Amino acid sequence: MNTAIKIFEYEKLYQRERDIYLRLREHQLHEVCGCRIPRLIDFSDDLAIVEMGIVQPPFVLDFAGAYLDHPHQYPEEVIQAWYEEKEEQFEADWPLVQSIMATLSGYGIHLADVKPGNITLR
Repeated sequence: MNTAIKIFEYEKLYQRERDIYLRLREHQLHEVCGCRIPRLIDFSDDLAIVEMGIVQPPFVLDFAGAYLDHPHQYPEEVIQAWYEEKEEQFEADWPLVQSIMATLSGYGIHLADVKPGNITLR
């Protein structure tokens, strides 16, 4: 299996990503709505490094900007603008992206950094 190593500059982002991958591992969740999720291989708290399997599209990855167990609270006008931007970015795929977000939310994983590079469908 080919793997990738992600090195974090900021402890908080490392902890978020590590904890979300541990939650995914706990639920043996390696796919959501037909999109692959990288498998956690290893991590180092001392070095702030996460090693994960490499996946091909369609995939969901990069959980450093996500929140565990509670979504980040944004003002209503920010949320509305965010949804409009994402609908424009994903076009016809936006309903699938919303399903991915809702499914992960059911596991307590709340995506915030949603963009075509992190959710690649083709």
